[in-house]
Amino acid sequence: MDIPFNELFNIASFKEYWMEPIGVTFGVTIFGIFFKNVIHKRLKKAVEYSKWQGDDIIIAAIESNIVFWFFLLGLSIAHKDLPITDQYLFYISKLLSILLIASITHSFSKLVVGFFKLWSEQQGGGFPSTTIFTNIVRITVYTIGLLIALDTINISIAPMLTALGVGGLAVSLALKDTLTDVFAGLHILLSKKVEPGDFVSLDSGEMGYIQNITWRNTKMLERSNNVIHIPNTKLSSAIIKNYDSGDPSFSVKIPIGVAYDSDLEHVSRVVMEVANELHAKMDEVSKDAEPSFKFRAFSESSIDLAVYFRGNKYGDQNPIIHEFIKQIHRRFDQENIEIPYPVRTIIQRPDK
Repeated sequence: MDIPFNELFNIASFKEYWMEPIGVTFGVTIFGIFFKNVIHKRLKKAVEYSKWQGDDIIIAAIESNIVFWFFLLGLSIAHKDLPITDQYLFYISKLLSILLIASITHSFSKLVVGFFKLWSEQQGGGFPSTTIFTNIVRITVYTIGLLIALDTINISIAPMLTALGVGGLAVSLALKDTLTDVFAGLHILLSKKVEPGDFVSLDSGEMGYIQNITWRNTKMLERSNNVIHIPNTKLSSAIIKNYDSGDPSFSVKIPIGVAYDSDLEHVSRVVMEVANELHAKMDEVSKDAEPSFKFRAFSESSIDLAVYFRGNKYGDQNPIIHEFIKQIHRRFDQENIEIPYPVRTIIQRPDK
């Protein structure tokens, strides 16, 4: 319908030509708000009782766009009755298509990342918790959405793909070091050499918790709360001791020495009583392994023995050793068991 521009916005034309499209758009949008706050909210509560976590991901992915989709639906229904030329109706239709594709792409990126996190957790992997992988997934989804949007408005994407191929070669040569770190980061993730949360030590001496793996660097937090940024290339080629790979528990050895005139049966009983008390009350001690001890050697000043605990993870050895030394010193003092000082016998020979 072609109406002169100066007649579009007078009161009579507004009532005749605009009230119905605005009313349709407003009504559909209000229904979208009702759908989100009532129907979607009930669906969200219902899926909480489902054993499959995928439905939670789907509900969360579409939640932010529900009202917008109903708004676009109302516009798509109402714009056909607007008193404007077919050319402008065509432009509005294309604009609505682009907005719809953009919103679907946004929700689909959330959906893909969510399902990959779910799959990774089931496989025991930690990929999506790193910035590098989530960014790769999102960029891929948004790129596909952009290409679909361009195709919708009849822009040929074949020349763009050709230009991207040639330009990609030039960019790869210019960003050689950056791309090397990117692929090194992917290698670290796929090989599970380290994962976020692991406590590791490097052959260069650094020790700490892996916090994140980004495009170029891996972020490691030392126990002293200092942050170290390690280039992915160096981390990929480094010799790494991973304390949390497989079974994170490890043996804690505490050496002790007692005097030569000690009753070793008595010493054995006291040591095991203290060890069993700590095993029962300390959360840092693994409950799956009983403490033990062994006499080790006749040293210069004492009979040496070693007590063995099993810590749950690296770092548990510090409170275990701290508490055991306190308790064993108190019990040895009560039981009159001597922890000897180093002894040296000096023989002085008279001059001949």
